[in-house]
Amino acid sequence: MTPTHVRGAVGENDAELPVTPSPSLAGVSASRLSVADLESLAHATHANPFAVLGPHVTAGGELEVSAYLPGALSVSLVERDSDRLLGECTLGAIDGFFVGKMAKPCAYRLHVRWPDGEQIVADPYAFPLLLGDTDLYLIGEGSHRRLGECLGARAMTVEGVEGVRFAVWAPNAQRVAVVGDFNGWDSRRHGMRCRYPSGVWEIFIPGIGAGERYKYALIDINGERLLKADPIALSTEPPPLTASVVADATPFAWHDQTWMAERPGRHAPTAPISIYEVHAGSWRKHGGDDGGIYGWRDLTESLIPYVLEMGFTHIELMPVMEYPFGGSWGYQPLSLFAPSGRFGSPQEFAAFIDACHMAGIGVILDWVPGHFPSDPHGLARFDGTALYEYAHPFEGYHQDWNTYIYNLGRREVHGFMLASALHWLRDFHIDGLRVDAVASMIYRNYSRREGEWIPNHLGGQENLEAVAFLQHLNQVVQDEVPGAIVIAEESTAWPGVTAPVEQHGLGFSYKWNMGWMHDSLSYMSHDPLYRRYHHDQLTFGLIYAFNERFMLPISHDEVVHGKGSLLDKMPGDDWQRFANLRAYLSFMWLHPGKKLLFMGCEFAQGREWSHDRELDWWLLQEAPNAGIRHLVGDLNALYRSHPALHALDCEADGFQWVIGDDSHNSVFAWWRRDRHGREALAVANMTPQRLGGYRIGVPTAGSWQERFNSDAACYGGSNAGNGGGLQTEAVAAHGEPQSLVLTLPPLGVILLMPGALGE
Repeated sequence: MTPTHVRGAVGENDAELPVTPSPSLAGVSASRLSVADLESLAHATHANPFAVLGPHVTAGGELEVSAYLPGALSVSLVERDSDRLLGECTLGAIDGFFVGKMAKPCAYRLHVRWPDGEQIVADPYAFPLLLGDTDLYLIGEGSHRRLGECLGARAMTVEGVEGVRFAVWAPNAQRVAVVGDFNGWDSRRHGMRCRYPSGVWEIFIPGIGAGERYKYALIDINGERLLKADPIALSTEPPPLTASVVADATPFAWHDQTWMAERPGRHAPTAPISIYEVHAGSWRKHGGDDGGIYGWRDLTESLIPYVLEMGFTHIELMPVMEYPFGGSWGYQPLSLFAPSGRFGSPQEFAAFIDACHMAGIGVILDWVPGHFPSDPHGLARFDGTALYEYAHPFEGYHQDWNTYIYNLGRREVHGFMLASALHWLRDFHIDGLRVDAVASMIYRNYSRREGEWIPNHLGGQENLEAVAFLQHLNQVVQDEVPGAIVIAEESTAWPGVTAPVEQHGLGFSYKWNMGWMHDSLSYMSHDPLYRRYHHDQLTFGLIYAFNERFMLPISHDEVVHGKGSLLDKMPGDDWQRFANLRAYLSFMWLHPGKKLLFMGCEFAQGREWSHDRELDWWLLQEAPNAGIRHLVGDLNALYRSHPALHALDCEADGFQWVIGDDSHNSVFAWWRRDRHGREALAVANMTPQRLGGYRIGVPTAGSWQERFNSDAACYGGSNAGNGGGLQTEAVAAHGEPQSLVLTLPPLGVILLMPGALGE
């Protein structure tokens, strides 16, 4: 049983200690302990409790056991395996300090009598060193790839005794203890030992297991008392509570072997990749906007079938690593090894991933290695020093976000972030990481004025430590997690983001094409009457489209902060707005590059996205919105089933302009091809006028199918088009001996392929 002075809710004056004033120490009963030792035990300041507690041989050769259990009434020693009484302990000069003697060394337990009950438990100070020298060396070198199995809280059996091993890196702390429900949040009870020179503190606490809440109580380098969540926690309690939780160590039984074997092919540049970006807390809610969020079990039952029906290949989850402030959407995480307790347990998260894979859907996680929030229970000044962050605010503080910047040049921090990435990819079978805000990482002067940033040692603006980390990350992922991808959200012209590290690139698998996104949305926002003057906004992106392996992102960032919904960006009356949106999405899906679309955009969400409410699902009862949803589903099916539309997404051979200069009519036409001669002709009319008799040259004579038309009635369009197919005419055009005479629907995009209908 725990003492009677069990603390209240975590977070309220947790760092204060229920210390009983010590009386005179003249009657100290442990011959080995000084007055200073007992004073420091009583005030939770003893830096090395293993030196004074547990079994020790006295100067007289006796085996003496010391235990400090504030609030206990009595303690006796019993044999560990039989509970046979070995001897009674005597109460020392301070409350809770007991000393007993044993005739010979023996594995023992403490029989403790509390005011509210009894407890028989092994002595945490009787266990040997826990972490091996190799583990400590690798932690110090920043090369320990499995920190989640080494640091943090891990339920295990030591010398036949079940309990939890705790370990935390805090090299500048004067003292560290584990506190939790199991010891009344009393930092006197379980002081840890420091493994010099690594700066790792450790202890094994018997008799507890998975589900226990805990934190670390530190005395930092300045003598201040801090209460910190575990940086390597594998589980957390749901916010606004902030304690770490001992995770269930039972291995998850995966059923996704087929998916994992096929994954490298599914992620190749030649494969179709179409991603549905999701904020798990607001996709749906129980009972509407004011209801409870969906957990992983709910999302397994509802999100997976929806994504499967819509034809997306992947789900991308906005950050689910535990984060304290819901309004950050997860982009200010504090526990980089723990899925948020908001949505369920780590085991339930693993089950969600497993179900996605069995349904043929990949899962990508947003991951934030650039910065972390300043919450006092987190990483900030963890041991009283800038342990995880740069010390100087010109390097270590993000003015835009009120966050700290990881010092990736420090070996231990480099290793911490690398281990986090591998944890998600390896332990949770995550298929890819989208690295947030890469530009803020690789530029020392990102969003800073002159005089407010520190150049690198060469005098430049590049953050060389962050660049080295990203290169190392991408190499390690490629080597150790076959088939996993790493995607950069990088908004500048930094060269070689997706080039191999061996060629001095950053080594990412794909890069978000932010330039295409900005230009294309700007073009669509113009009244069609004036689009002729902005024609290059849709053509310019093809000048650099194959410099990197690009992904076309319409993400959450485009539908927040007063930007309105995607539908809001489209000009005109209601019919034109929906027609413009159909045309835009069609242009995106037929343009080179992998696809990403934020939730709600697939059915023309009417309101700007808010993380506090669910999507406007009722809009699917409206024909125009249902039409957009139908269109996106068909675009995904078209994109996935025709190699001409995806196989050369990242190569110039897969694209060719036919008409890129008809600004007068705001018409664009282009070829998509694969390496086997399969081709498709896309034509876009970005005006509300139906254009008849529009001639385009083609290389193949005979029948051509109209395989897709964004103006089809089933999508809410006017049904203008070419009747599903047409024949070429022997009239030369665009360098070809024959041509098609097309009807171009208003604000419409069509796709044509050679062959008769039904072929």
